[in-house]
Amino acid sequence: MLSKVLNDQDLVRLYLEGNEKAFEQLLHRHKRKVWSHIYLLVRDREITEDLFQEVFIKVVHTLKGGKYNEEGKFLPWVMRIAHNLVIDHFRRNKKMPMVRSNDDHDVFATVAQPGKNVEQRMVDLQIDEDVRKLIDHLPDEQREVVVMRTYLGMSFKEIADQTDVSINTALGRMRYALINMRKMIKQHEMVLDKT
Repeated sequence: MLSKVLNDQDLVRLYLEGNEKAFEQLLHRHKRKVWSHIYLLVRDREITEDLFQEVFIKVVHTLKGGKYNEEGKFLPWVMRIAHNLVIDHFRRNKKMPMVRSNDDHDVFATVAQPGKNVEQRMVDLQIDEDVRKLIDHLPDEQREVVVMRTYLGMSFKEIADQTDVSINTALGRMRYALINMRKMIKQHEMVLDKT
């Protein structure tokens, strides 16, 4: 009810006045965008969950501590916190990166693959990096669908349910994302070929 009527600034004010439901609405309103942003950077569900929780713990502490500078830009502020925590995560783990073998990350993907020399593996990594940069330049709604479909392995039905749109809308967003990515590749004369 609150989310349909009030903007972020009003919800923050209500939360600071003691209305816990206001914060729940803020969280509900922005969780998908924040979670997707973190996942796109770390590409690991467990780490994403940990960092996502850390983001909103920091948001609560900052709000309750009276350190939030009210400019009506709640989401960009939260996204900046998320981005900074991702950077901190990579700095902390620089010395000893964590390698697990599970559905999210296959440890064998980092092991020498038969028939692939070091140069081919480096090319593959560069292509993956280029694709992630292309995804970053998509409009929010298209980027969200691409991340959910490609990195999270969600079906279009799941994406539609998660984003509160029809399956056709989710499919359309994916289609336009692919069209936009092709345009960017052509515009920048990129070559994305692993052969």
